[in-house]
Amino acid sequence: MQIGERIGYLRAREGISQAGLAKALGATRAAVNAWEMGISNPNMQSLIDLAEYFHVSMDYLLGMDSREQVSIATLNQREKEIVVNLIRYFDDLRATPDLEA
Repeated sequence: MQIGERIGYLRAREGISQAGLAKALGATRAAVNAWEMGISNPNMQSLIDLAEYFHVSMDYLLGMDSREQVSIATLNQREKEIVVNLIRYFDDLRATPDLEA
């Protein structure tokens, strides 16, 4: 997936329009459209802003890593524990064979 495709995917996932994303980033809708169409690429500051806005790594945006990551740096300890427990819960679900199959 290219940068533009990732931006479009993340934007759609968040349910935000190109105009809404542009406003949040201080960019123009035309710039967001050009990024998504692969006509141009975001500059470094826009990449940083996109990564922060969508809570993903720069590597993910640039296509160097296909794993989506969420930063928990701003969460308090209790909130971090909740996130870790959710991840463990879903990992356990994947590890458990489907007994109904």
